Amino acid sequence: MKKAYVKSYGCQMNAYDAARMADVLGAEGYAPTDSVEEADVVVLNTCHIREKAAEKVYSELGRLRVLKGERKAQGLDTRIVVAGCVAQAEGAEIQARQPAVDVVVGPQSYHRLPDLLARSRERRVVDTEFPIDDKFDHLPRRRTVGASAFLTVQEGCDKFCAFCVVPYTRGAEVSRPVAAVLAEAERLAEGGVREVTLIGQNVNAYHGAGADGAPVGLAELVRAVARIPGIVRIRYTTSHPNDFDDALIQAHAEVPALMPYLHLPVQSGADRILAAMNRKHTGDQYRRLIERVRAVRPDIALSSDFIVGFPGETDADFAETLRLVREIGFESAYSFKYSPRPGTPAAERGDQVPEPVMAARLAELQALLDGQRYAYQRAAAGRVFDVLVEKPGRHPGQVAGKTPHLLAVQFDAAAHHIGTVVPVRITEAGTNSLFGQLISAAAAA
Repeated sequence: MKKAYVKSYGCQMNAYDAARMADVLGAEGYAPTDSVEEADVVVLNTCHIREKAAEKVYSELGRLRVLKGERKAQGLDTRIVVAGCVAQAEGAEIQARQPAVDVVVGPQSYHRLPDLLARSRERRVVDTEFPIDDKFDHLPRRRTVGASAFLTVQEGCDKFCAFCVVPYTRGAEVSRPVAAVLAEAERLAEGGVREVTLIGQNVNAYHGAGADGAPVGLAELVRAVARIPGIVRIRYTTSHPNDFDDALIQAHAEVPALMPYLHLPVQSGADRILAAMNRKHTGDQYRRLIERVRAVRPDIALSSDFIVGFPGETDADFAETLRLVREIGFESAYSFKYSPRPGTPAAERGDQVPEPVMAARLAELQALLDGQRYAYQRAAAGRVFDVLVEKPGRHPGQVAGKTPHLLAVQFDAAAHHIGTVVPVRITEAGTNSLFGQLISAAAAA
């Protein structure tokens, strides 16, 4: 049987796309494999947000070129596919840098993968158009994916932040119709999924067509998904502060299935830098939004994204970021040094921050964020949480799952609990996860 190896880099959207590419290949008779050495098709689903992510792909392609040659010597054919945002941004340049690549396909065209693979036997293929047709209409039924799953509801972004390539690699904001989202969510629930994470580059800008053709916002979509039998938890990511409306805040107060967790990127605490980034909000506007969300959901856990060393950032600007972090407090966060991406306005600026300065600022910010994360985890000790059991744990007799606040938990329990929500008392806080004890005798039966 033919085998396909799919590796994904970057965001949750890429993870979703990688799974769907595996579904597309599965419908063509390719069995998934975790061993690249035995794969007939190798797909690298790439990320272009930071330079290192793109260079990792080229390093991987160098190794795959050698593997392809070794398999060819054994009479075996290997097709190499580069998909995702690096494919969209660099197109034929990828094949120029690495001739072993057979197919380059952008994130809006991967539903055509079987045809592209067939064509690649005659010549190498590049498909980085933004097709008019909806790729979701052409994708096969999803395989069973476990207790939790990502579900794409929106793609693209119209914000044009000065540091970001997403509008160029993913295109303008497009929302899937409500009926299409609900149909996929229902199929996921039928397959055993209990938690869905609605994803998009700018998910709270969702404006999919409802039954009457009128646009529907994310809050209304969340309420509709919550009515699907079997779906007990809903999350969404990634959001932009400027699209966070009153209806979504109210949904956090009124929809029990909407989990008390919010990933809301701010990027910087300095208004001068936020303006240069074209974020179109200030630090205080972000603070007031968080206050409003916490007013209706006091226990909400917050996560965010931060960029240090954006061109022109001064020590005073960076101090404003540290002040915002201390004032708000985050359960978790992603922080990065600024990485100039070709074609973005920020990359053309002459006031780039020196690498040693960026490195020092990042270390200081991460130390502060790590301290907040560890404090949040330690505060969980002794408390009882409803945990969605997702998979076996690291050790025999253990299972692993997540709290409503997206904290990872491991505890002793039988495997038949996977796919259920059980009460767990937290007994210990580790570096990256919590450890607990199943406390419900009824649930343990």
